[in-house]
Formats: sequence, C-alpha cells, structure tokens
Amino acid sequence: MTTAAKAAICRGHDHPFTIEPVELADLAPDEILVRVVACGICHTDLAVRDEQLPVPLPVVLGHEGAGIVEAVGSAVSNAKPGDRVVMSFNSCGHCPSCDVDAPTYCYNFFPHNWSGRRADGSPTMTHDGAPMAANFFGQSAWATMAITHQRNTVVLPERFNHIPLDMIAPIGCGLMTGAGAVLNAMEVRADLPIAVFGAGTVGMAAIMAARIAGANPIIAVDVNDQRLALAKELGATHAFNAKDDAVGQIKALVPQGLGYAFDTTGIAKVIEDAWGLLAPKGICGIVGASDPADNLTFNEAAFMGGGRTVMGILGGNSDGERFLVELLDHHLAGNFPFDKLIGHFEFSEINEAIEASEAGHVVKPVLRIGAE
Repeated sequence: MTTAAKAAICRGHDHPFTIEPVELADLAPDEILVRVVACGICHTDLAVRDEQLPVPLPVVLGHEGAGIVEAVGSAVSNAKPGDRVVMSFNSCGHCPSCDVDAPTYCYNFFPHNWSGRRADGSPTMTHDGAPMAANFFGQSAWATMAITHQRNTVVLPERFNHIPLDMIAPIGCGLMTGAGAVLNAMEVRADLPIAVFGAGTVGMAAIMAARIAGANPIIAVDVNDQRLALAKELGATHAFNAKDDAVGQIKALVPQGLGYAFDTTGIAKVIEDAWGLLAPKGICGIVGASDPADNLTFNEAAFMGGGRTVMGILGGNSDGERFLVELLDHHLAGNFPFDKLIGHFEFSEINEAIEASEAGHVVKPVLRIGAE
C-alpha cells in the first residue's frame, strides 16, 4: 500500500520550497522505505533548483539523507526494519564501471539518479494524485519518508550508534566527495604539497583528508576569511585569501610546485591557475560544477612534458559502504571532525537554511526532519 509523507517541493529558482503532502509508491523488490531523520543541503540540490542540471521540475530533492528503516522489498538482503541507515547516490550494479567497484561513474547514472523516476520509468511519488518527480539520487530525502534502494543504502554499524543521524547525514555526498578525491582518486602521498581551492563542505573534507594522508603543506584558498580560519583549525597549514594574490603566495611557499591541486569552485580561471602551479607529475583534481558551455585551456607542452594530470572526479571515487564507514571510523579516531562544519535547521526552515548556506553563514546546513 502507498505511504503518506510530507515533502519539500522545488518548483524552480523563483519559488520558495513548500512542504506539502505526497504519497510514496509501493516498494519494488530492491527498495527500502526509510523514515527520514535528517538530510543535508548540497550545492547539487540548488543546481537543480536553478535548472543547471537536467532534472525535471517540479521535484523533491535531497540526497544526503539518514534515517530509520521502516520496511524493505522482497529482494533486500542488507537491511531490516529498525536499522539506522545513511543514503548516498544510486547505481545500476551491472555496467563496466559498476563491475570494477566504480559506481560514481555508472554508465546508467542518469536514469537511476536524475530522471525523476525509477530507472524503469515508474514513479516513486505522487502529489495530488499525479506523478511527482522524485527518486533524486535514488532517495529524495527532503521528505518525512523516502524510498531508497539496496545499492545506495548503508546500514550503520553499532559502533556508530552514539553519533546522531542528524550529524551523520551529510557523509553520503559532500564529505564523501572531498575526502574521496584526496584519499581515493588523487591518492595523495605523504609530505607532498596540496592546495585546495574553495573552503566549502567539499573543500573542508579534502583538507581533513589531506591531513589524514600526511600531505605537507596543506594550503586552503578562499575569499572568506572565516572559512579560511576554520580550514586551519581542520588541518590546513596555510590559508590564503584569493583576493590577495594566492597564486603568488603559493609559488613562494612551494617554488618546485604542487603535488596536488584540488578545485571545488568550478571557475575556469581558478582551475587554469591551479593547474599552472603543478610540479612535474602533479595532479589537478576537479569536482566543481561549471557551466556546461565552459572550456579549459592548458599549455600542451607543459601538460605533456611534465607528465601532469587533470582529473575529473565524481563522488570522491567512492565505492559506497566501505568508504562511508572508513570516514566514520576516521571521525571516531578524531581525524575527521566534520561535525564542526554542520549547522542544524528544522525542516520547516528549509528556505532559511538555503539562504544561510548561499550567504556563507554556515558551511553545511542539515535539516532535522524527524525524531530519531
């Protein structure tokens, strides 16, 4: 039978999010019904609001959800009612990327995450009796209840029971992306320099991960001095304001060049400047969302002759459960204090939370949607 819920509906940039009654469809065999406790707000949600991504509107967004399992489909083997879970992106499980445990590059990413429906075209949600675009990143967790899938739902081990779900929620996207870029994708080596451009959630996670990896120096670059101060608290050895010739300051600090440059801004000029700072064999990792029409320009001789790499990174090259649990273990050990980034808001305050995020008043806003 269908499940009643309340969800935040996005109708576009010129409309506030409104919380309205919806109904969730019956579970498919591989699906899980989750009572949502909390969900983070991510830049990707707002990119959909601003019609920068090919996700249909109106839609229910939210892709950093955490909650309690209420029911499971007949084929689900990894979860049961009562389990505490965190949700991430979905994937098909059978394409060439999924076959080598690289689900962030799933060949069928769009239908499983951005189509607004299940991959088979059926809706997971209705509103006023008509299909509502949902299943965003396989969850649409800006709602009191969410349908998620066996492949993108991680049951939390008991050793994390003392960490509230409203703290764990954002581990499934922004934190995973930044930390995974450093630890999984670029495989940052100890004692090599790294610069992180942009000190938002993804950049801060990269800085914490760079400290775990033993990089040195760890350089944060941003235009917000408060963010730069927090970056130093989380592991950056140096923090440069981009308005004060950060490129020149980096060249003076590491005249032989950077081992790693990591861009979270999506700004072409920033990426090109970062690439120009690389040492031989240096890697420039890119996760920032650029305008689809933007192009980058690099000098071919420097690119080839120095053996440099430019790397696009999705989801921190995460393989799902293993890496999310690894990050939470780093948190338990005191090496990944992501709780310092989080500001909490009630579900009814979703528009205020988004405004606070866009104004730079909070690094990672998290909506408290239900009681744990």
